[in-house]
Formats: sequence, structure tokens, C-alpha cells
Amino acid sequence: MNFESRIDLQELNDAITAIKAEIGKIIVGQQQTIELLLTAILADGHVLIEGVPGVAKTLTAKLLARTINTDFSRIQFTPDLMPSDVLGTSVFNPKLIDFEFKKGPIFSNIILVDEINRAPAKTQSALFEVMEERQATVDGTTYFMSSPFIVMATQNPVEHEGTYRLPEAQLDRFLFKILVNYPTAEQEVEVLRGHHQRLNLADAIAEIQPILQPQQLAELRKKTHQIHVEDKLLEYIAQIILQTRNNKSLFLGASPRASVALLNSSKALAAIRGRDFVTPEDVQELAPAVLRHRILLTPEREMEGASPDDIVAQLLQKIEVPR
Repeated sequence: MNFESRIDLQELNDAITAIKAEIGKIIVGQQQTIELLLTAILADGHVLIEGVPGVAKTLTAKLLARTINTDFSRIQFTPDLMPSDVLGTSVFNPKLIDFEFKKGPIFSNIILVDEINRAPAKTQSALFEVMEERQATVDGTTYFMSSPFIVMATQNPVEHEGTYRLPEAQLDRFLFKILVNYPTAEQEVEVLRGHHQRLNLADAIAEIQPILQPQQLAELRKKTHQIHVEDKLLEYIAQIILQTRNNKSLFLGASPRASVALLNSSKALAAIRGRDFVTPEDVQELAPAVLRHRILLTPEREMEGASPDDIVAQLLQKIEVPR
């Protein structure tokens, strides 16, 4: 069905296509993961990426960061990591005869936090303010983050030795929780073919070209914000979130931050798909990624083997879809 868009999304669509092409030079498959990451960037949200080792979680995030011409930093979370290792610390400068604040790796544009669940609660708390308010307060002084500011965190769902459960308040600050699965048999062959033909992975990564400048990204975000959403879709999103709070299978429902996240990400996905309006299908497609880390199942449902995605699917079936 052809329609004339009320918002010029050509530049956005060209940028998305070019970014996917650059990442596709190295990453095989993972189309849904890449699209969700791009959606999060347009919606100005942080992302938690979960998957078993070796499925290119870190590599995908790193390549995506390279396609945006901004500062990039990587923090490897470990059990002995301290908040000052993330935020920075004050160091005495003998020339000035005073203390000088040395910024930590969190002062960047795109931050890759590898194995975020390996750091203890004290270090996790260092991310609370910076993720929500885009600022960090150290020694009574507040430092503001430059835009864009996106945290991409990875975690391993299988290995629990030396890991810590992320606080619910921190999980709620992530726009999406993306699950990365194993590649198919055909994709596995493509991965092997790529490694066989490629001389050096580091050289291949270095050849990835930046597609967007920070100012361009800011303009595309403004266009994304203008995507039309009808009132009945706002009510639909609200109903989905409300149902998580009244569901007997859930111990903890989603917060109002979840409804805002579902709205903003649906607008971004619609823009990526070349539409200037949100459809119920956009909301339904993104609901699992927005909600799976924000809801807690009751012990009984967990023992029955149910997953958060199962509950979200049941909720979506019960709620009338606006047309």
C-alpha cells in the first residue's frame, strides 16, 4: 500500500540502510538485534543485550558504535570494579595546588559495558544517575554528559559464577532487553566462510565507515519525535502496561517508564519502516523487548517453566487491538 509521508524520512531511511550494510560486512544474520539497536538509538534509550558467549553481542555493539562518528568507550565490568573506575576520581594536581577531576570511561557518547552483571551493587549504583539523568555527581559537583549518550550493556544468561543480579531500578532504565540467539545452520556456514576469507578481523573492523554525525542523529531524532500516534494507540499502550500490574502470573508489573519506552520505541520503529505513523503491530512487536526485563513472574509460574515473553504474549492476546 503506497502513501505519501507527511514527514520527510528519506534521509533517515538512507542512513539506516547504510548502517545495516556496514554492519553486514562482518555480522551475519542478527537482523532483529541490529534493528532493535537502531530503534533504541533513535529513541535515545539504553540497551541490555543478553546471549550466550560467542554470538557477537560485543562485536555488534562495537560495530554499531563505529557507524556513528562519536566517542566510544568500553568498560569491562569485574567483581573488583569500583564506582570511581566508572565515573572518575579527583586527583591532586601539584601545579594548581588543588584537586582536579579526572573523568572516567562513562564520559563518552556510546559506552559498551561488557558483562554488566559481574560488578557488585556498589558499582551498579554508579550507573543509576548517569543512565536516567545523563549526568554524574562526584564530590558534590555535577557533570553533564554530551549527546548522544547511550549505554549498551551485555550479559551472559547461563554463567552465574561471580555474577550479581541487576537491581530492578537499574533494569527499568534500559529501554530494551534484547535476546541474541544462536545463528541458523546457513548463517553458521556464512560465518565460517567470512572467517576463512578474511585475513584479519581487526582490519575489517577498522574499515567500517561512520554513516552519521552527531548533529545528523539529533535531527533524525527530532523527526522520529514527530511521528504521529493516535489517541487510541496511546490507550492501547496504557492498557498493556496496566495489565502487567493486574496479572496473577506476575509478582511485579511494569512502571510508567515502560509505557513511555513503548511509545518512544514504537515511533522510532515506525520511522525506520518508512512510516510517519505508529501501528498496533509496531507496539506488539516491541512489547517483549520493552517488558521482559521489567516484569517479575511469581515463583509458581517460574516453576511451571513460563517466561516473561510467554506472559507478554498472553497479555497481547487478551487486549483488544485498536483499528
